[in-house]
Amino acid sequence: MNRPAPSVPTADIPVEAMLAEVRKPLGPVWWSVFLASALLAAWGIGWSSWRIAAEGVGVLGVNNNVVWGLDIVHFVFWIGLGHAGTLISAVLLLTCQSWRSPIARGAEQMTLCAVICAAVFPVVHVGRVWMAWMASPLPEVSGIWPDMASPLMWDVMAVSTYFLLSLLYWYIGLVPDFALLRDCCKGRLRRRYGWLALGWQGTGRQWRAYEKASLLFAVILTPLVVSVHSVVSFDFSVTQVPGWHQSI
Repeated sequence: MNRPAPSVPTADIPVEAMLAEVRKPLGPVWWSVFLASALLAAWGIGWSSWRIAAEGVGVLGVNNNVVWGLDIVHFVFWIGLGHAGTLISAVLLLTCQSWRSPIARGAEQMTLCAVICAAVFPVVHVGRVWMAWMASPLPEVSGIWPDMASPLMWDVMAVSTYFLLSLLYWYIGLVPDFALLRDCCKGRLRRRYGWLALGWQGTGRQWRAYEKASLLFAVILTPLVVSVHSVVSFDFSVTQVPGWHQSI
């Protein structure tokens, strides 16, 4: 027997206000900011890629005596920033805060963006970025496999798991909203949000599954924040270079 969906007065849901934002055309200010950001990102990526290709990873402070340089320092920084977003969202859910939704959405999106930024730095650290595929456990005719004794591989495994769970946690929270937009939009937007809504109808059974899934991910991600950050900190603790394995 399905539990009836929770009744919420229609007046309490600013549906028209939300739809107005979705349907609003992108103005010249938005496009100007987007174009400026895209050009700045392209310049930064091109300049840094050229420098690393021309001079090597020594520009990041990595040499024969120093195993980890500024790239791994920045990697751990972005991972820490992503963990802050996860912890904020999960703790607010576990403590049943009714006002959590807008803050949690922003925190979860911050997590995904931060993890994507962090994933760039281990690839750069490899130096020969075209060989980064060797970090994945793919069959290879020469018998070369990932070295699981390397902290760099620990980073790949930990961050991949963390990103996947964070992505699912973020997406599950958006499914009812996608369904609302599907029911209120027409044409191309209706089809687009229909795919994202995954057949959500708002039945009692679906709400129970939604609540259980959200709670489960929050319970998993809270200790995962500690474990993943502990793994990435091993980058510094396992090296014997003076300074890098000390608390300073």
